[in-house]
Amino acid sequence: MPLEMKVPSPGESITEVEIAEWLVEDGDYVEKDQAIAEVDSDKATLELPAEASGIITLKAEEGDAVAVGEVVCLIDTDAPKPVGNDAPAKETKDLEVEVKEEPKESKEADKAKTYATGTPSPAAKKILDEKGIDAASVTGTGRDGRITKEDAAKAVPSMGSPGPGERESKRKKLSLLRRKVAERLVAAKNETAMLTTFNEVDMGPIFELRKEYKETFKEKHGVSLGFMSFFTLAVVRALELYPDVNSMIDGDYKITYDYKDISIAVSGPKGLMVPVIRNAEDLSFRGVEAEVKRLALRARDGEITVDEMTGGTFTISNGGVFGSMLSTPIINPPQSGILGMHNIVERPVVKNGEIVIAPVMYVALSYDHRIIDGRESVGFLVAVKEALENPVELLMNNDVKKALEL
Repeated sequence: MPLEMKVPSPGESITEVEIAEWLVEDGDYVEKDQAIAEVDSDKATLELPAEASGIITLKAEEGDAVAVGEVVCLIDTDAPKPVGNDAPAKETKDLEVEVKEEPKESKEADKAKTYATGTPSPAAKKILDEKGIDAASVTGTGRDGRITKEDAAKAVPSMGSPGPGERESKRKKLSLLRRKVAERLVAAKNETAMLTTFNEVDMGPIFELRKEYKETFKEKHGVSLGFMSFFTLAVVRALELYPDVNSMIDGDYKITYDYKDISIAVSGPKGLMVPVIRNAEDLSFRGVEAEVKRLALRARDGEITVDEMTGGTFTISNGGVFGSMLSTPIINPPQSGILGMHNIVERPVVKNGEIVIAPVMYVALSYDHRIIDGRESVGFLVAVKEALENPVELLMNNDVKKALEL
């Protein structure tokens, strides 16, 4: 009896998924644990592995929404594996091309079309091509409506006429994940009183620390000393000073968390994903960098789970890796705040009454004004700035080697 493969639950509260892509075809022989499909939930894209080896029969189409627990394919476990092939040979038919002699009248008609209405002479065609004018839009005055050189010279392109390039379009259904992201972004704009405050950070002190310790740090811990650990720990410190930023609205209530689960926005093969660093307040520089690397690799390889992207209390988004100078990041509901990092550019700044060049990053905090007041939002961002500009004292307790575990 064929094995019925049902949709497993990708995570809590998810009741249906969408078949994004079948990685096999109907009638293929599949091996156990082989990825046979990619399925979209409203939070992630996951691979569906075969539960057994055998011949597969697909029971759902790409784009179908299927409920968790619903049968999506059958696997005939009694079917023998094809010899010498990974999949059973498919029926093929020789394609016979039948060539028939065209009737004489047809040939003469085609020949006549060469000189039909709207056909330009070689000289006229050259002029029309240079002007970017379609010959079909020009009325010829020559014999049989042929477009003459004079016709082409007088032709004027109409306003809004398409150029000579291709004008194609494609229509493709958005994935369930992309549709859900779109819904959440619109909801965040419509259902929150979102404001954004900005500041700038002199990254010079962090540059100096990384220059001095990054090689030793990587040799000992196997991960790079990047910017995310500094920003994450600066955010943890600021959240402790301004707990309202680490809160959420639930109806008529405010929920404030005593832990800091920091969501980090990373780019994956299926788009933006936001895995969570759990209890970031308990992590060191090494711990944060190791967790960021682990989550980024899992997102890149499509192995991230829904549970790993659920439950953050605050988000950090690094648009700077793509060259963004400044942006207003959108809150990740139900969270109340998100910090946007941007690219680092050498800019003239004033230090001790003198103009000097320093690596500067603009930072932005978008926050829900329903629960976070201006004092808290500005104070929070200033606290982040202070920690990043004085990391040795405020993030490392004046002991760099101990903080970096060197």
